[in-house]
Amino acid sequence: MVSVIAFVRPHKIEEIKSALALLPISGLTIADARGAGNNEETPITFMGKSMAIPLPIRTMIEVVVPTSLAETVISAIRKAAHTGEPGDGKIFVEKITQAIRIRTLERDIDAV
Repeated sequence: MVSVIAFVRPHKIEEIKSALALLPISGLTIADARGAGNNEETPITFMGKSMAIPLPIRTMIEVVVPTSLAETVISAIRKAAHTGEPGDGKIFVEKITQAIRIRTLERDIDAV
């Protein structure tokens, strides 16, 4: 099993959720995140003043899937999140060594 974690633009979340809904996955987690990446900060104009937003809001999506499905999930997220502009986001993949469903005590892929 692996955890696919993506940090993407918030306005792309519906597109990404729709792409993932077409795949045989049982769930996902979505949360707001703030952070800084490799890109230079682009100042915005607010009430006539130019200011930088040091930690822009991104959306974090996490999906735990069998390793065999990881590339399919990555591809779906990448295609749905892509704008071609700096700041499209990042995708990380981590190995999951164990999963346990608390209610039933199912383990590993059965718990997901």
